[in-house]
Amino acid sequence: MSPKYDLIIKGGTVVLPDGCKETDIAVKDGVITAIGTIPDTDAGQVYEAAGLTVMPGAIDIHVHFNEPGLGSWEGFATGSASLAAGGVTTCVDMPLNGVPPTVSAKAFDLKLEHAESSSYVDYALWGGLVPGNKDELAALAARGAVGFKAFMSEPGGEGEDIFTRADDLTLLEGMREIAGLGGLLALHAESDAITQEMAARLRSQGSIDMRAYLASRPVIAEVEAVNRALLYARQTGCALHFVHISSVQALELIDAAKAEGLDVTAETCPHYLSLTDEDAVCIGAVAKCAPPLRDRDNREGMWEAFRRGSIDIIASDHSPCPPEMKLSDNYFEIWGGISGAQSTLNMMIEEGYIKRGVDLQRIAEATAATPARRTGLAYRKGSIEVGKDADFALIDFSSGFVLQPENLLYRHKQSPYIGYAFSHSIAATFCRGHQVYEHGTGVAQAQGCKGIFIPGKQSGVYERGTAYA
Repeated sequence: MSPKYDLIIKGGTVVLPDGCKETDIAVKDGVITAIGTIPDTDAGQVYEAAGLTVMPGAIDIHVHFNEPGLGSWEGFATGSASLAAGGVTTCVDMPLNGVPPTVSAKAFDLKLEHAESSSYVDYALWGGLVPGNKDELAALAARGAVGFKAFMSEPGGEGEDIFTRADDLTLLEGMREIAGLGGLLALHAESDAITQEMAARLRSQGSIDMRAYLASRPVIAEVEAVNRALLYARQTGCALHFVHISSVQALELIDAAKAEGLDVTAETCPHYLSLTDEDAVCIGAVAKCAPPLRDRDNREGMWEAFRRGSIDIIASDHSPCPPEMKLSDNYFEIWGGISGAQSTLNMMIEEGYIKRGVDLQRIAEATAATPARRTGLAYRKGSIEVGKDADFALIDFSSGFVLQPENLLYRHKQSPYIGYAFSHSIAATFCRGHQVYEHGTGVAQAQGCKGIFIPGKQSGVYERGTAYA
């Protein structure tokens, strides 16, 4: 007689939507089937979680796994392995940096081919909005894209087939089209006019160090772009998600828009909550990002915004590159991107829960529940509830570590967090009831389990087990 359940997570302190309590979780066919006191004899496998905290597997909705074409930067195999080691069980890949970028149905299909055989965790995809691809948006939505990404400043890239900035007309017309599809637009909001002109001025003066780069992308560039995008949202009715917001001032604008009734959310990244502009100068090239790191007062203001709910989502903006692209005395030429996906949950727990007393439910909400809802994945992801996928990050608060390059599973072992001392660790990660990571052992694709594509809800593909088409 086969056991009633495939797996029981036994005796952990479980972070549930309505509170934290010590309980058991039963899993059958990859789905949470029961929560409560469950006899060991009812399962084929029991994972002893006494002394551990069980959080919902994190959902990182902002990663750059650069296949096809640029797998030498980071691909699904190494990128997803690092996510699993960091307690992340689902990721949403951004449309730029691949060759071709994910701005057409054909490119979307090609991206899925690369992810299908190599991802350790489940995945979804963003489509892109660029000049000239408005007629592709409906096909991307039909394939299950969770939404569309656009840049208000030039993103940069390699080769001829690159993802380009959405000019104002592209943005306005694209937002009308996306609103008609019932979709979501994710925006990198920095004024191209301000950032380009300030960079040109500084470079002409011979100022090319990190401080010059920081000065070239001031807070006002973010605030202006956010304000302009909100104006277009009022005109078009398009739902907006602002990625990697770096300033309190921009969040104040977004808060006012929410109060006005606009459908808008704000994301930030652990590096804006843990590092400052002075850290950027000290650490150097691996801490270059756009928008850049801000000052200490802004960082603490961002934490206050997180506490009050102004920040909806935490994501890594994992933007890797080969090490040689971080080598130059000219900081305007260095690739701008932080590799941080493996450390997102660790940083939120350490900087938020341990250092600042932010409760674990708030962290779980921002790293799992809200990301799932906003990207149309909540029909199976984002919380520890009966009927949801059995995605768990098990936290050990008795076992700390100092992050070293050899701990990183990225293709290129770069991170601004190297040397950071954590007082806790990720003990294990489960994706749909299959263990994909164990502390001290590493990452492995569980037998019979590999990461699968999870379509966004706007595609009309809602039912569990329904194949992508």
